Amino acid sequence: MATAIHSVEPENYLNSDYGIKSWLLTTDHKRIAILYLISITAMFWLGGFFAMMIRLELLTPAGDLVSSDTYNKLFTMHGIIMVFFFLIPSVPAVLGNFLVSLMVGAKDLAFPRVNLLSWYLYIAGAIITLTAMITGGVDTGWTFYTPFSTTYSNTNVIGAAIGIFISGFSSILTGLNFIVTIHRMRAPGMTWRRLPLFCWSNYATAIIMVLGTPVIAITLLLVALERAFHIGIFDPRLGGDPVLFQHLFWFYSHPAVYLMILPGMGVISEIVTCFSRKRVFGYEFVALASIAIAVLGFLVWAHHMFVAGISVYAALVFSLLSYLVAIPSAVKIFNWTATLYKGSIRYDTPMLYAFGFIGLFTMGGLTGIFLASLGVDVHVHDTYFVVAHFHYVMVGGMVMAYMAGLHFWWPKITGKMYPEAWAKLSALLVFVGSTPRFSRCSLPATWGCRAATMLIRRNSRC
Repeated sequence: MATAIHSVEPENYLNSDYGIKSWLLTTDHKRIAILYLISITAMFWLGGFFAMMIRLELLTPAGDLVSSDTYNKLFTMHGIIMVFFFLIPSVPAVLGNFLVSLMVGAKDLAFPRVNLLSWYLYIAGAIITLTAMITGGVDTGWTFYTPFSTTYSNTNVIGAAIGIFISGFSSILTGLNFIVTIHRMRAPGMTWRRLPLFCWSNYATAIIMVLGTPVIAITLLLVALERAFHIGIFDPRLGGDPVLFQHLFWFYSHPAVYLMILPGMGVISEIVTCFSRKRVFGYEFVALASIAIAVLGFLVWAHHMFVAGISVYAALVFSLLSYLVAIPSAVKIFNWTATLYKGSIRYDTPMLYAFGFIGLFTMGGLTGIFLASLGVDVHVHDTYFVVAHFHYVMVGGMVMAYMAGLHFWWPKITGKMYPEAWAKLSALLVFVGSTPRFSRCSLPATWGCRAATMLIRRNSRC
């Protein structure tokens, strides 16, 4: 008598319960990571659409596609969405949520309900920010510089500021969860010297989230209050100081660059060791470099303000500190290269993204050295050179690392493999598309510097 054999799929976090309610009320860190993945991907597509509109408009010198006011709103919303709603939460909220507790041997993060609350705060902040975009947009640039944002702009600055303010609490709660989990919930035998480098990077990131995010949240809240009630914090006519805003903004926003890139560095550390089939070279140095980047990142904010009127002596100190913060980043690059040396390398998709990260992030780091120099920065400040540097680090670094991590852990997350050939093609397209685009951005700035230098020399001879 024949017996029918039915294959039963083993129970996992994806099929243990069904229905929208089971997802929206879940406290499972893996499901929350998937919720973040869906939300962040939607914001990535939206920010990418704004970037595409910007590039289409710049095909010709004239305003053929959109007006000048709409163009200002496009690049502002592109920056706000990409920075605050994609780059900052991408790796920690998706891969960190899914993997940190698994890597340290815990069943879940320390505060599961707080973890779910962080996603709801992220969604609330995104909805308010998108509402501000729909109901008039924002044209201040993603930096919200005063006094334009507080006095002169006629767009929906308050709505965007409140949206970012709310989403900031999502970052704070996520960072708090990571710190407590890594400190208090490691499995027996999981000492600090055995902690995966991905956890070290997310731990350093969590420090920045907890210490830095309140500063930007309060700063943008002050912008909203200044705009609504004219309380005079940043208005010199009322005894305020617009440069104070720049200090407060960049005190968070430069560490935020490392908040974006540090988790990506953790991803690359895991991938390089896996696909070179070797232990990472200098584990202690790579781990401590993450902490050094987080600490030193809080000491270099004023290199964004070399032309804002700060004293020459303060600028000199911040210039030297900016050179110093490059050292732990270089330690990671050299240690990854040493790990690859004589390794049995497999050129799978995650490794291709990792190679792209190392090359493009190195370019971003080297252009950052120029911006740390007082003599160069005063010429290239607010030019396409800065745009190129930032996008080398964020797209060439952060996005490549995020895509590498998604491909690397996709079988763990979904239980399925991705099509390898298409994935390799996508990695190639991202790298080939990024390299000429951002290197081309650097050239107009250097041409401008040469022209300015020639003009200065000609005037001095006169």
